[in-house]
Amino acid sequence: MPYSIWLKAVSIAAAATLAAAPAANAASEPERAAGANAAAPVTLYYDDSRAVGWEAAVAAGVAVWNANVDNVRLVEAAPGAPAEIQIVATSGWPQATLGPVRPGGRSRVELGSQAVVLGHDKTRIAAHEIGHNLGLPDTKPGPCSQLMSGSSPGTGCRNAIPNATEQARVESAYAPRAAASRAPADGRLMVDAP
Repeated sequence: MPYSIWLKAVSIAAAATLAAAPAANAASEPERAAGANAAAPVTLYYDDSRAVGWEAAVAAGVAVWNANVDNVRLVEAAPGAPAEIQIVATSGWPQATLGPVRPGGRSRVELGSQAVVLGHDKTRIAAHEIGHNLGLPDTKPGPCSQLMSGSSPGTGCRNAIPNATEQARVESAYAPRAAASRAPADGRLMVDAP
């Protein structure tokens, strides 16, 4: 048998085998949909186009949350597209709307420069304020190991990572059963002045 015919025959056999393999192991369409829905995180879009000077801190704060929780995913909105989380730079104290914000909802983060002037870490501020939008209240006073202790541990605290309890609370707020209930955000404004 000439090589070109043999190669074509082997290629056809391999393609047929690969095409048949998924069919033998495939779940039914309803099973696949149920599995995908159970594991799919809630996606929240944020707009930081008005957070001039805070871009790196916002990116780092978002990365912290995305690395530490599974049930919610923060994604930067395309320019002009709707976003659940509006992030702006202000001259006041950092503050944010208490969530949990849901898809299609609205919340706000104000990254206030007064805290930075006093020496507080920008990434910790951004991650902390986003934590409010995700449903976490302040835990002041508290240790540096608690992200939601805010400014209470002092300016030397650079921890921007939520502890296990904070992570678990966000996971619970965005678990499939919680997301299905669509409980509205609290809406209170959390001002993080000392």
